[in-house]
Amino acid sequence: MGKTTAQKIFDTHRIDRPSEGIEVINLDAVFCHEITTPTAIVDLMERGKDRVFDPTKIKAVIDHVTPAKDSLTAMQGKVLREWAGRQNIKDFFDVGRNGVCHAIFPEKGFARPGYTIIMGDSHTCTHGAFGAFAAGVGTTDLEVGILKGICAFLSPETIRIKLTGKIPAGIYPKDIILHIIGSIGVNGATNHVIEFTGPVIDEMSMEGRMTVCNMAIEAGATCGICYPDMTTVDYLWPFISDDFSSKDEALNEYRKFVPDEDAVYAKDLDMDISELKPLVTYGYKPDLVKPAAELSGEKVDQVYIGSCTNGRIEDLREAAAVLKDKKIADSVRVVVSPATPDIYKQALKEGLVEIFMESGCCLTNPTCGACLGMSNGVLAEGEVCVSTTNRNFNGRMGKGGMVHLASPATAAASALTGTITTADQL
Repeated sequence: MGKTTAQKIFDTHRIDRPSEGIEVINLDAVFCHEITTPTAIVDLMERGKDRVFDPTKIKAVIDHVTPAKDSLTAMQGKVLREWAGRQNIKDFFDVGRNGVCHAIFPEKGFARPGYTIIMGDSHTCTHGAFGAFAAGVGTTDLEVGILKGICAFLSPETIRIKLTGKIPAGIYPKDIILHIIGSIGVNGATNHVIEFTGPVIDEMSMEGRMTVCNMAIEAGATCGICYPDMTTVDYLWPFISDDFSSKDEALNEYRKFVPDEDAVYAKDLDMDISELKPLVTYGYKPDLVKPAAELSGEKVDQVYIGSCTNGRIEDLREAAAVLKDKKIADSVRVVVSPATPDIYKQALKEGLVEIFMESGCCLTNPTCGACLGMSNGVLAEGEVCVSTTNRNFNGRMGKGGMVHLASPATAAASALTGTITTADQL
């Protein structure tokens, strides 16, 4: 019987099967940030277990509230900072060198095909774009991962989603993943891995694939996975060139994680996106999705462009192309947060920062703050935001606020009119 990508990865990392359906696997990386990791650190210290399994496999960043906004967030950063120093963790990204975790970690080459990765963050599934198994975990599993370099999971069952058709003009990876979530529901992939495949995925850049995998959790999935191909190798080549004599050799090695033709899936879905229109969410669930045109004219108070979903250079280019030589509406404020310092520098180099500033946007340092309503763009009660983030839960960006998830292009178009608008409506 053939095997899925996740099953192949588990086969190469399994160390125990303590009971039917439970797998204990070795970890290639444990990612950490200052919101969830300090709790694990303090608990390990109190238990007399202030150590790590391998400091070279732990990557840490201060990214959710940066710089700190109050004494509590300052203390969270302090705990992580001092722990990284004690444990000799070299890949620690402090304020000024930091970025949004699920953007800076792949940017540094920390996610590879066949890897197993955990983090105390639900959007860790982003890194599955590289053909890795990457999952968000709770504090107890994070502690075990930090201490022992292992984690227990249910034996992976997989849903395969094949995306076909020609990508329509004005449609972006964010629209595609919103369409998928709207089709299968927020519980449609619970306790499953999703393999995203088909010609639509093949055409996507790594940035686009990360956007798609990032929101797999919003359909309940443990992880979203794309198959490693030459696009993957090209992205990783600066980090793996010493390990392989050629890109073809690297691809040949990584292709062992592509599923077998006779792999068995819990579900096998085909989706033709040829007729897809720009989408937005409504209500307070990520599967409440409709064409943005159906909400045209709804007043918008804020537009947010950034996050681990859509804060990469491609996303900034999409938004800037809409805003170029135009001014945002007087009734709206726009916050743009490039996801890493390198992305910010590239945006400067390409003139994107100037476009944003000339149009009236507020540019901030890399941060997750607005996405979860902690800083840098929190909504007031009754306010509406068109956001390129990943969650529209009630109160997500501020108590009593409404969030409409959308692509960078739709977000930028909405900024120009002050109402929900698609780029083709301008």
